[in-house]
Amino acid sequence: MSPELLIQGACASITLRRPEVANKLLPEDLSVLRRQIDEVNANPAVLVLTLQAVGRHFCSGYDIAEIANSQNEGSSFGEMVDAIENCRPVTIAAIQGGVFGGATDMALACDFRVGGANSQMFMPAARLGLHFYRSGLERYVTRLGLDTAKRLFLTCEKLQAQAMKDCGFLTDLADGADIGERVAQLQTTLSGMAPLALLGMKKHLNAIARGLHDKAGIDAAVQATIESADLKEGGAAWREKRQPLFTGR
Repeated sequence: MSPELLIQGACASITLRRPEVANKLLPEDLSVLRRQIDEVNANPAVLVLTLQAVGRHFCSGYDIAEIANSQNEGSSFGEMVDAIENCRPVTIAAIQGGVFGGATDMALACDFRVGGANSQMFMPAARLGLHFYRSGLERYVTRLGLDTAKRLFLTCEKLQAQAMKDCGFLTDLADGADIGERVAQLQTTLSGMAPLALLGMKKHLNAIARGLHDKAGIDAAVQATIESADLKEGGAAWREKRQPLFTGR
């Protein structure tokens, strides 16, 4: 089945539904995912997008037999992953089991990566004879550091959950195999933040990590929050020790 998009208020989810092949992605999934991301980006109410999957594993990556057929402009696997990184809402990868190959880059493109006791990762590109694409190499280096990127790409070492957390691949490691509660907590926390500040800082932090420092853009974003109703509400809620009611304006 194709990935399924569900939008519920400030939170949206895209669910991979091909558990019989560890949620391997096929060529037709790339355009579906791009359309779903576009739909989420166009919905100003959505602050958090979760990538998740059914079955034992998160995703086994892209069908290697189809790589040569997915390099047309605008349709490559790497461009789909870039769209995830550039997604307007804050993104969470819910990694309940294995994440392999190109799916590791999908996870790294997300802002948060939650795993559990059954999580494991593996990047077999060198063993398969495939040179990974540029933006994926950049994500590995900027997220995990050069030494860890070399370790994972050049030795094809498999990492289990704790090692994934130790090297920074997982940002959160739940107790036990069930990651649902931790994912829900993170969704609630993020969706309760002031939208202008939350989404603006997500955007500019990613740009800084890529060496695309935009001083004017950051200055404009700072000024927009200073002039916003959200800042007034956030300050009042802080003083009154209550939950803020943000409008995103």
